[in-house]
Order: sequence, then C-alpha cells, then structure tokens
Amino acid sequence: MRRREFLGLVGGATLAWTPTALAQQRARVPTVGFLGTATPSGSSQWVAVFKQRLRDLGWIEGRNVAIELRWAEGRSERYAEIASEFVRLKVDVIVTTGVAISAIKKATSDTPIVFAAALDPVGSGMVKSLARPGGNVTGLSLQSMDLSDKRLELLREIVPGLRKLGILVNVAYPAAAVEMGQVQATARSLGLEMAALEVRRAEDVGPAFEATKGQTDGLYIVPDPLIFTHRVMISSLALGARLATISFNREYVEAGALMSYGPNYLDLFRHTAEYVDKILRGASPADLPVQQPTTFELVVNLTTAKVLALTVPPTLLARAEAVIE
Repeated sequence: MRRREFLGLVGGATLAWTPTALAQQRARVPTVGFLGTATPSGSSQWVAVFKQRLRDLGWIEGRNVAIELRWAEGRSERYAEIASEFVRLKVDVIVTTGVAISAIKKATSDTPIVFAAALDPVGSGMVKSLARPGGNVTGLSLQSMDLSDKRLELLREIVPGLRKLGILVNVAYPAAAVEMGQVQATARSLGLEMAALEVRRAEDVGPAFEATKGQTDGLYIVPDPLIFTHRVMISSLALGARLATISFNREYVEAGALMSYGPNYLDLFRHTAEYVDKILRGASPADLPVQQPTTFELVVNLTTAKVLALTVPPTLLARAEAVIE
C-alpha cells in the first residue's frame, strides 16, 4: 500500500470517530416500541405497570431506555402501519398483544417481538412451541379457550335459570371465532339454547343486541381488541337488555359487566417487562419459553347484580378475588 493511500485511510477513520460521533454513540439508548391494540385510556394501567417493572429492573425511561407508544384504538388496519413505523424507527423490541403479531411479523423477521397476551400462540403460528418459540417472537399465552367451560359454570351459578345464552364475538378475529366454537360446544352439552351476536366493527354492536332482543338470558363476551375498546357501551347495552354478562378480565367488570374470570392483565404486563429486560440484555426471543398464567381471578360487580335483581351466592363471593360495589 502506498503511503498516500495509508494516510487517506487513517484520515477517514479519524473523521469517523470525531467527538460528535462518539457523543452520539454514547447517547444512543435502546428503544421499545409498544403497540397498544385498544385506546390509551383503556390501557393506561397496563402501560403503567409495564414501565414500573422496567424501572425495577433498571430501565429508566428517558435515561437508559426510550419507549415509543402507539395506539390502534381497536382498528386492526392500523397494526401494519404502526409496525412499519417501528421498523423505520429501528426499535430494539416491539411489545403488543397477540392479535397484532401477524402484522408485525410481516413487517420484520429480525426485531424481537414480545406479546403480553395471546389466545393460542402455537395454533395461530406465532411460535413453533411454548418451550422453544423459535424465530423472533415470544411472550405470554392466555389459555383462553381452556377457561370457557369455567366461565359458563360461573354464569349458571349466578343465573340458575339460564336457558338461552348469547355469545358476543368479533367474527373477523380468528382466535375469537375459535373460542366461540368452544363455548358453543359447552353450551350444547349443558342443553342451552344459543344466539350469536356477531360483530366486525363498532357500528355492528347495537344492531346485534337489537337483533337478539328477548332471545337470551345471559351473555358470554369473547375478548378481542374491538370489543375491549367498546366495553363500556357493551356493558350499558347488556344492562339495558337485562343480561347477566361474563367476560375475560376485570376491566370488563369495572366497565359494568357482571363478572369475569381469567388471568390478571396487570401481572401479564409486569411479566412482559421481564421479557423485554432479558432481550435488551442480549437474550434471544427464540430461546425464551412462552409462559402461561397459573392463577386466575374471579371478579364480581355487585352493583350490576343489584340492577339485574340477581343474588350472588355467598359461596361464589367467597371465591372472588375482587368485588366491585
């Protein structure tokens, strides 16, 4: 190599490592992209516990980690748009719930993805197995379909005369359609008549209630982001129709549903932060097993029970983790 060429290389290296470049290198902090499938107000508690757990683990927002929050507000068409934005921002890990995973996986096969809640991650193809997810995706499975029998059992306990069951479901959401089939099978085995309240968008909810008016004594709410986003409206319509409702998690009950049975979402988002911590410290999502909740909580709304003139059995109240009055 001639002396002039060597000096040129040395000079180029020197320019590449100017004080400004070094400062930028030191200033760069990892970024977490958080895709909320519902609304900011409806998910604020989940975000708060997620951030708090990150702080507990040493990740301080604005100091050594950045968090980019984006909200789909129950509109599935927003998932791909937000996922593409995260890819452009070059975030280090993406957090969301299971329903948005397919859109994010289409946008990136490299960026680690952590789902805080997924109905059936193996069956839907999100991961290869719970023990070894493979690829760039891992997180927490809800085992939702395993709980439908228990929810119907609880609903019959509080509504002993239950004969006609309504099932509110977003049929555009594949996992919800699968759970509806499970609920229908259980309902048939119990000798219950059924009426499906099928929706695809918020505008369908009111007409679905009107179309099944007088045909149901109780309502099973199949969870998905659309229905979660509009849970206050749904609870109001159910009360107006004098329907006892059972749902997936306590946020529905806080919005006016009669009761819920399922995992505690606050705990799920705390555990999600622990996944993010491991990934930011170098772990691969392919090697982080998908976890499943081991405890489930029963939440009862006594105010709603009084409006519906229902008496909650003392034995059921004794089993409840939370009672809303």
